[in-house]
Amino acid sequence: AGSKLREVFDKINNLLSGKPVQTEGQMVLVTQHPQGLEFVCYKLAEKFVKHGEGEVSFHHDSAFPIAVVLSGIWELHPRVGDIFLAHLHKKCPYAVPFYPARKEGTSMEEYQRILGYEIHDSKVEEQDHFLKRMSGMIRLYAAIIQLRWPYGNKQGAHPHGLSYGWRWLAQMLNLEPLADVTAMLLLDFLEVCGNALMKQYGIQFWKTMFFIQKSYIPRIEAVTSSGQMGCLSRLKNFVQKCLQAQEIPLPKGILTPSFWRT
Repeated sequence: AGSKLREVFDKINNLLSGKPVQTEGQMVLVTQHPQGLEFVCYKLAEKFVKHGEGEVSFHHDSAFPIAVVLSGIWELHPRVGDIFLAHLHKKCPYAVPFYPARKEGTSMEEYQRILGYEIHDSKVEEQDHFLKRMSGMIRLYAAIIQLRWPYGNKQGAHPHGLSYGWRWLAQMLNLEPLADVTAMLLLDFLEVCGNALMKQYGIQFWKTMFFIQKSYIPRIEAVTSSGQMGCLSRLKNFVQKCLQAQEIPLPKGILTPSFWRT
């Protein structure tokens, strides 16, 4: 509910602002320790990324309430936003976007870690699980860049707004595609913030969509084996439908004005 989200936001904002906050039966103040504020910023940013790779990866709609709170906190406490991006880029280099190359002397295990895979007892996580986590983090990022906390002053610019999403899309399309990963990330990104980018960039956006259909999807196809076609087919269908209708649907789960009255 909107009222619950406001409570969460106020609690985080008060904590970061140095006000006493009641949690688990005790009062907490960031001024109680010289590094208190820095520690809280670090752990909070890390927690938001964990929400992306956990909750959002399983429940796509949850990207929006989490993102709107982070967007508002980022506006008031830029340090949290900076550290959030650092955590996000480390966990999901595709959010940069960047496909790290394997350097000489880097072990396979270490390289897989750099690519974002989780490794426990020398066992690499399943590809499906890896893709799900990356998908959740990209969806959270795509939600953040288009949302603003509705109770802020809105005087300044969004601390990390749609221009970053436009840049991400352009840079993504300049990279050589990877099987599995590229199609999924593009589809996630366009489903979540395609509508907002369409409204902001108009004809330039449609030129980009046309480029994806005519030039980039064939390049993804060229590196994709027959067993990995699922996500690519969904991307193809999505782009084709949008180009035919000249419209990108609003993402599922977007927060409407009526949400804030709940």
